[in-house]
Amino acid sequence: MGTTATSESLAAGVDTGALAEPDQAGQPELPRPRGQWARAWDRFRANRLAFASLIFAGLLVVVAVFAPLIAPYHYSETDYNARLAPIGTEGHLLGTDLLGRDIASRLLYGLRTALTVAFGAELTALVLALVVGLVAGYRGGRVEQVLMGFTDVMYAFPSYLFAVVLVTVLGRGLFSLILAIGIASWVTQARLVRAQVLTLKQREYVEAARAMGARGTTIAVRYILPNAIGPILVTTSFGIPAAIAAEAGLALLGLGVQPIPSWGAMITDGMRYLLAAPHMMVFPALLFALTLLAFTWVGDGLRDAFDPSGEQR
Repeated sequence: MGTTATSESLAAGVDTGALAEPDQAGQPELPRPRGQWARAWDRFRANRLAFASLIFAGLLVVVAVFAPLIAPYHYSETDYNARLAPIGTEGHLLGTDLLGRDIASRLLYGLRTALTVAFGAELTALVLALVVGLVAGYRGGRVEQVLMGFTDVMYAFPSYLFAVVLVTVLGRGLFSLILAIGIASWVTQARLVRAQVLTLKQREYVEAARAMGARGTTIAVRYILPNAIGPILVTTSFGIPAAIAAEAGLALLGLGVQPIPSWGAMITDGMRYLLAAPHMMVFPALLFALTLLAFTWVGDGLRDAFDPSGEQR
């Protein structure tokens, strides 16, 4: 009888391998529920703009990593015979600046600077936020009051002004810029982490971990933190374009990394020769805007993907 049913299924074009295997009672097993990350990834892929932005952002990262190999010239190489060369000049596809430096090469190195500072600063901010938020949310009491009081003081201080002060004190090196932007931008994430910990530490699985003898650090890192990653990842994705904008803003003020190219510094130089050589400002500004939009749209997609209401869409 089973052979006949199988033959009929094959004849009808049914893939018997896709059928659920029956359990010992003869009933088909129910499919296993998909995890939170799998469902979030499905929702993210369904957002075409966010998914395309993720691909574009990934390409930017790859280009930044291999910038020295891709760039036709070194960022400091000058050609005084081709100063302010227009677009399409032989050997300089996007033209040159006042010193005869290739704009395309400097854009690639500027991309490397922007992403290095952005990812480094956001990693610094994330570490600080996780430490402060986890400890304050889980320990509570006087520890929470002290940590969150310090957080409130930092929140009241303008972050951009604080970054300017730190860069002025620490210097204009790459590491100093990363540290300054990271220290100036961890407060919002710390508040989010604390709020997530306060919510999650009351869940049943946390109580079960305590009953089994798990210590505070183990509970916070192993049971609470993994379930708070979604919202933290969303804020981190929005922090990356904010850090890129902060780096460009510091460069506009003359506090950027030297002598490595920066989009902010390139835009500043281009504004001085906007009428004579508009390509000096147009291309850095365009790439800067596209990069910010790409990472922002990725953040929007992650926010929608981790939004519990997305299950009903």
